[in-house]
Amino acid sequence: MVIVNPTPRKTRRYKSTLTAVIVVSAVICIAWLIALSLISKSIEKDGSKTTTLRGQIQSVLVEQPKGTVNKQSAKYMLQSKLPYIVYGTAWKKDATASLVSKAVESGFRFIDTACQPKHYNEAGVGEGWKEAAAKLGLTRSDFFLQTKFTSLDGQDPNKIPYDELEMLEEQVKQSLAKSLGNLQTDYIDSLVMHSPMRSYEETLRVWRVFESFVEENKVRQLGLANCYDQKTFLRLYEDSHIKPKVLQNRFYSQSGFDTELRDLCDAYGVTYQSFWTLSANREAIKSREWKAMALNKNLSPQTLMYAYMMSLGHTPLSGTTDVTHMKEDVDIMMRFQNGEEVLSKDDVETLSSLL
Repeated sequence: MVIVNPTPRKTRRYKSTLTAVIVVSAVICIAWLIALSLISKSIEKDGSKTTTLRGQIQSVLVEQPKGTVNKQSAKYMLQSKLPYIVYGTAWKKDATASLVSKAVESGFRFIDTACQPKHYNEAGVGEGWKEAAAKLGLTRSDFFLQTKFTSLDGQDPNKIPYDELEMLEEQVKQSLAKSLGNLQTDYIDSLVMHSPMRSYEETLRVWRVFESFVEENKVRQLGLANCYDQKTFLRLYEDSHIKPKVLQNRFYSQSGFDTELRDLCDAYGVTYQSFWTLSANREAIKSREWKAMALNKNLSPQTLMYAYMMSLGHTPLSGTTDVTHMKEDVDIMMRFQNGEEVLSKDDVETLSSLL
């Protein structure tokens, strides 16, 4: 009779443990495979927006500590040299602080305003970005704050933010001091001349004071707005010690869409910012062809216009007061930031023909 020795207890325990480890490992691997499969096949929708696989993975895996450079930081976007959208704050009056806060929470990091109480509530901008920054754990370097010096011609006589009897140079200095206080910051990312002055001599006088602000580290860069004359822009560019980095103009047919000026901006490395981008081009945006392309690209006709401007290498301003539209604007901006080619060269040519 053959006697078979039973398996020792230690061996049995070892095999049981090994089996359990193998089973748990297999379950974990299967779970990862299922998760990756779902991510790769899914499309997250938020209104008219979609999120690519790359964007989903980044949003899940690139979780960074507060205050660090990430996809929602102006500092990162500037370093990437990819297109972005600026939140415009004109005409928002007492709702400015609330709207700016909502814009930041939606993902805007570039904000435009002016020291011009007639059309802007600059102090409200300061309140809005600070409130949202505290809520989201953001720091000053995550934002790009742009404001403007507005001459007496563009001010409400009853709400001039500087002493109108002072010399022009002193008015510019008082305006900047007011902006720094309103925006609750010790520096301005971009200071823009709201428009050329009455004479070129006065324009250059203002610019010289602007240049001193950069030298004093109160301002990072300079710009000009509402300049539709190529000769004026070129003359200022040539005469300036610190060159303009921004030209902010209304994008409309009456100026021929600034074709020559935009070419100059491209040649000199100047950012062309467009305002009134939607309002001035309503007919094109309402056209059947425009709407068809927007639908094909999973965009609204309005965000297609912003995509068009960014595809040209320009920077549009969005002044929407609707939170849903804010999120749509940020979504198309982030598609560009994630490296997606939203519009082909043929698409851009088609849209150009509709303007």
